[in-house]
Parts: sequence; C-alpha cells; structure tokens
Amino acid sequence: MSGKVTHVFTQFATDISRLTGRPLAFVTCLVLVVLWAVSGPLFGFSDTWQLVINTSTTIVTFLMVFLIQNTQNRDNNALHAKLDELIRVSKAHNSFIGIENLPDKELEEILTELDETSTRVRKEAGTPSRRRSQPKAKPAARRPARKRA
Repeated sequence: MSGKVTHVFTQFATDISRLTGRPLAFVTCLVLVVLWAVSGPLFGFSDTWQLVINTSTTIVTFLMVFLIQNTQNRDNNALHAKLDELIRVSKAHNSFIGIENLPDKELEEILTELDETSTRVRKEAGTPSRRRSQPKAKPAARRPARKRA
C-alpha cells in the first residue's frame, strides 16, 4: 500500500476512533435504535423493518472492527517502542527489548522464569506471592486523558 493511502487511512481510523469513543456517539446510536423500535408498529414489524437494523448494525460492526484493530495496533506499537526505549536507557536487561515479537513458546518461557524470580524475591522479602493465574486486583482509577490539540 502506498504511503499516502496508509497515511490517509491512519488519520481516518484515528479520527473515527476518537469520535465513536465519545458519549455523543453512543447517545446518537441509542436514539437511532429507539427510533427504529418505535417505528415498528408503523411498518407492521415487517421482515424489511427487522432487516434494516440487522443489516445496519452488521455493516457498522464489521467496519468498526478494522478501525479499532488499526488503532489498537498503533497504540500497542507505540507503547512497546516507549518501553523499549526505557529499557534501553536504564539498567534493565536489554534482552527484553522486542520480546513481543518472539514466538509464543519463547515468550511463555520468559514469563514463567519471571514468575519464578518474582516468587523467589517475594519469599526472600517475606511478601506473599501472587501467581499469574490468580485474579488480579482492580487497577486504580485512571486519570482523564489530556486533550490533544
């Protein structure tokens, strides 16, 4: 795909993701569904009336999957780049840079080794161990995101 097309799609996906993630988008969709439901008696709850909502929601969902995936991929890649840079400039093991690209088996081996190390360190410190398979505590409330110019 050419650079211009990729750039246009990236900008489009970013803009749509921002718009659809806002309360107004939800309220708009809710109003449309309510209008559709209220119009049921007017159209006699016909097959065509049902087909309108089914087709509309299917098409919108199908397209949104690709836009959301694109946005998540870019966010994830940016996060990995930032973490890799922090690892690179710190005293952390540089071997962790780029591990997200390893095969699942190798990544699982690293995670198992880290779990074992974590358990050992916690035992030495007298802190109870937490295993990955146990449910984790709910994260603290996030601060609202800063608005971008």
